[in-house]
Amino acid sequence: MDLKGGATGWYLPEAAHPYYVLAPHFQIEFASPLGPNPPVDPTSVEQFKDDESVGFLQDGKVRTLLANAKPLSTVNADDYTAIFYVGGHGPVIDLPFDDDNLQVANKFYRSGKVVAAVCHGPAALVNVTGADGKSIFDGKTATAFSLVEEQEVGKVESVPFQIEERIKERGGKYVKAAEHWGVKICHDGTLLTGQNPASAKPLGEELLKTLKK
Repeated sequence: MDLKGGATGWYLPEAAHPYYVLAPHFQIEFASPLGPNPPVDPTSVEQFKDDESVGFLQDGKVRTLLANAKPLSTVNADDYTAIFYVGGHGPVIDLPFDDDNLQVANKFYRSGKVVAAVCHGPAALVNVTGADGKSIFDGKTATAFSLVEEQEVGKVESVPFQIEERIKERGGKYVKAAEHWGVKICHDGTLLTGQNPASAKPLGEELLKTLKK
């Protein structure tokens, strides 16, 4: 997947860290617009060398899951308890405008199932609505990759919109950590969001706690 200024995709630690929180307790499947082997952001592979991130790419089960990732057009929300959107600049470029994603996410949200997203992942939800036509963010507290963080990585011009601004436009109350790159998660109703890579594991833990109730 191409980003203005380089290749992109899903962001490694934002998949790896929640995965190892959730996998011992739930059966996990991956999905993407085109199905098998969705591209990982190469920058995230270079930058994150922690044991879980490195191990995720070498994990035989994970490799099988990625190789068998479903096209979003084949995902039936009735078969799942929750959906989790990993971040990376890739999801900002395709998922907000993907009709299959919109149908899937709408079904999860309108069925009262948990919808979670971290960092750039909430971009996939900006056009999701309830049965009443109101945005998933309307009246809710939520977070996502902040404008100042996007400025610091020099990618403001590389994405079609800023998620922080779009959440506000959709009637959401956007919040962020006091310090740049700090941990921030929000849990409002069935919507769970995390701000950035550091927030991915805490968001996975909050999702686990929510699903176990």
